[in-house]
Parts: sequence; C-alpha cells; structure tokens
Amino acid sequence: MNKTIEDIISRRSVKKYLDKPVPMELVEEVVKAGTYAPSGMNKQSAIILAVTNKEMRDRLSRLNLQLVINRNLSTSSGHNDPFYGAPVVLVVLARKDVGTRIYDGSLVMENMMIAANSLGLGSCWIHRAKESFETEEGKQILRELGITDEYEGIGNCILGYTAPDALKPQNPRKDDYVVWVR
Repeated sequence: MNKTIEDIISRRSVKKYLDKPVPMELVEEVVKAGTYAPSGMNKQSAIILAVTNKEMRDRLSRLNLQLVINRNLSTSSGHNDPFYGAPVVLVVLARKDVGTRIYDGSLVMENMMIAANSLGLGSCWIHRAKESFETEEGKQILRELGITDEYEGIGNCILGYTAPDALKPQNPRKDDYVVWVR
C-alpha cells in the first residue's frame, strides 16, 4: 500500500500520551505540513500557534477546561486535562474575513494529524478553539502574541508520543459510506 494512504488509514485520535518531550524538529515538520494544506483561492487564511511552552500549554488547557465546566460538558474520558497530557498544542485559527476559513483551517488540522502519524507521533483534534479565543482571556493571549487581526479558532491539534495502552482497534467503516455512481 502507498505510504501516504497507509498513514491516513492508520491515524487515530490519541487520548493518552507519554511524559516525553517531542523534539522540535518533529514539531517543525508537522507544522510545515500544515502550511501546505490547500486553501480557498490560496488565501492561506489560517495561522498556527505552535505551543511547546509548558506554561502557555497549561494556560490553554485551563481555558479549554473552563469552557467544558461552564457548559456542563465533559471530556470524552472524563480527564481533567482536555489536552490529555500531550506536551504540544498546535492551535489553528483562521481570518474571520475569509469565507472559507473553516474549511481552510480544517485542512491544516488534517495535514498536521497525518504528518504526525507519519512521524510516529500521536495526535488528536480537540474542540473549543473557537470558544476559547472568543473569551477575554483568549483575546488577551492573542494580543500577548502580537496577533491583532480578527481570527476564529478552528481547532487544537495536540501532539505527543502515544502511550502504549492508548490505541484501541479501529472501528469498521460504515457500509453506506460511499455511494458509487458508475
């Protein structure tokens, strides 16, 4: 099987990580793959906040968790860290004035998750990026980072080394996934 297709098929959402730092070279490769995602009219509306700083990572986690608590939601595992202990968070935002921003940002997320898998890293799309950066604290974080344009959060791509007991068998694809018109 083609290596790219194998990486797509074998990718999983990882919700348990080893306490092991990810080398910066690997983070940079994943981020670079994100920057090559297609975008509507090649406007490249998305930006990536590549967070490897533990304090900022933890701040984003607390912000995300507060949204879970405020909305009476739960993380899928009941974990008190919405980022499941992953040491790296790649936040994808996209310019609000671009009509294809959600699609553009989603493609960035997918490229990064496939790239992570190809490099032996686990990843997972964590929601609430939109809501996080609509809060005053989220807006403050962007200002602190010198980001002044109007951006909408698309997703948080967490990265790290997958814990050995984290992967579950892949669910079968549904029977009616493809409608052939030949």
